[in-house]
Amino acid sequence: MISSNLLYFLAAILVLSISTAPEEPQLAPLMALPLLALILLIFHRVAVKVFRAAGCRGGAAAYFAAESRLTLLAAVFFAGSVVAFDLKYYLRPLSWGGRLPTLENLGGLLLFFLFLTLLWLPARPVYERLFGRSRSPAGFAAVNIRLNLPVVLPWLILTLIFDLLRLPPAGKKLLDSSWGEPLFFLVAVLCFALFFPPLISRLWGCSPLPPGPTRSMAEAFFRQQKFSAAILSWPLLEGRALTAAVMGIAPKFRYLLLTPALTAALDQEELEAVLAHEIGHVKKGHLLLYLLLLLGFSLLADALAGPLIALLFGSGWFWRLLLWSGLTAEKLAGHIAAVCMLALTLLYFRFLFGWFIRNFERQADLHAFHVQGGAFPLIRAFEKIAVLTGSPRNQKNWHHFGLGERMDFLFRCEHEPWLARRHERKVRSCLAAYFLLIGAAVGLLPKPDGDAVQRTAQLRYAAAAVEQKLREEPGSGALLRLRAELLLEQGKEREAATAFAAALQAEPDAGALNNLAWLLLTAKDSGLRDPAKALPLAEDSVRLEERGHSLDTLAMALWAQGRTAAAVAAEKRAAVLDPANRAYYQAQAKKMAAGPWPDLTQPFLP
Repeated sequence: MISSNLLYFLAAILVLSISTAPEEPQLAPLMALPLLALILLIFHRVAVKVFRAAGCRGGAAAYFAAESRLTLLAAVFFAGSVVAFDLKYYLRPLSWGGRLPTLENLGGLLLFFLFLTLLWLPARPVYERLFGRSRSPAGFAAVNIRLNLPVVLPWLILTLIFDLLRLPPAGKKLLDSSWGEPLFFLVAVLCFALFFPPLISRLWGCSPLPPGPTRSMAEAFFRQQKFSAAILSWPLLEGRALTAAVMGIAPKFRYLLLTPALTAALDQEELEAVLAHEIGHVKKGHLLLYLLLLLGFSLLADALAGPLIALLFGSGWFWRLLLWSGLTAEKLAGHIAAVCMLALTLLYFRFLFGWFIRNFERQADLHAFHVQGGAFPLIRAFEKIAVLTGSPRNQKNWHHFGLGERMDFLFRCEHEPWLARRHERKVRSCLAAYFLLIGAAVGLLPKPDGDAVQRTAQLRYAAAAVEQKLREEPGSGALLRLRAELLLEQGKEREAATAFAAALQAEPDAGALNNLAWLLLTAKDSGLRDPAKALPLAEDSVRLEERGHSLDTLAMALWAQGRTAAAVAAEKRAAVLDPANRAYYQAQAKKMAAGPWPDLTQPFLP
């Protein structure tokens, strides 16, 4: 249940992290806030209907299936509300002038918890009937909040500390360095891994396992395995859940959690198998690997963010969509980046992270297999759990193989021990490949130049705006010329030449004539250069409008044709008409008088 909600909370956190506060919301507050209230009401009514149906069907499986579907729906409604109603605009005052953005995100998470509370309230009667514990509506919501809070609390605390460290200039400089931010999160995550388990155990209402045969057996087994951990009773689902867990890297802050129902259902050998499984997670380093996989996602997302924005700003479809949508470039890019990062998050955790978790579980199963010299005690424990929970043997999820799959694999290992060794090699090889790929992504993915991206964005936006205007006025010579100039500025010389020709066909223009002539003289594409064709264009440009820059183009065309005297005379005339650039024209005249164009196969770059 908690593991399943991880994906939804991650999605909510990502949406909040990527979205930005606009200067003004798309919808006026008097319209947005009532619409948000309406969405909350609709979601609550859907939850009431779904849990009423789940209650009629009966059974814990129907209850958890309804809760899972509605939590997904809550995440979708929440993400839609953040985007549609510009939630960050209303939360911006919480950020202390933008210095503590974590407080904005905290406000957003409160809205997500509000959606979940509207889900939990109609779930309460079904829960009470299934698990035999009566609570007030507020008490039931509080229990669920405490159960899910460990999923988001580390992120909130880490980002708040990060914001506080950035307040002084020295801290900001350190964290903005190439290694400052990853190092901070690595150190902070390790600290949380050490000291967070005690907090989680309190939030979940855990207490030391009472003295008795079960505790004595567990402590003796720990001594035998040279393992240390506090043993806690875990009242998950009023203690009726059949599960166990281990948390904490350092022995002093390590806890092994056992639900009362599990200890009551299993005999000593089966319970030892479960303990060996949990010890296997520690012995194999899974707790630390989980943190590294989380850090890997952070590094991957950070490495992809820059190229993604550069790709968006460099794509023509983005700017066409921008003009159609009426949004600002930053807002549309934020929306698209949010969708892409949300997809990346779901894919990463659902498939890659989930693959590792499932196979770590199998490693832990194999540790129990080796410790007990056989698989049957753990297989019997799984059989009891399957029968008592009513779970189908083949039912699996993103973070666990089905109980049937796990039992079948253990049974095969009894007869083919090499399967266990192969699985160990597979996990080690995949971990090595993973860390290699993350390192390559961080080290090799380009880090776009912010100024260059901004320049590209401006050009693309202008080009898209011109294309839109041309659909309204297809024969406009001014727009055709502007399109040609934008193409030329983007380095698309052949497309620019064609566009200049189209502009001249629509409307003769001195500027278009001059620019096309200059392009035919100085193009980087040698196949496009044509001084003979450039000369009449330059002459026509000067005839329509005699200006310094057009005379300079004419001089270049004359010089390229070997008419040096006429070229020098044109430069002198340009210096008279444009005294502000006299030094340039004089230098041009001196260069032309010194000899012919050095190499007609190369562009002349003054």
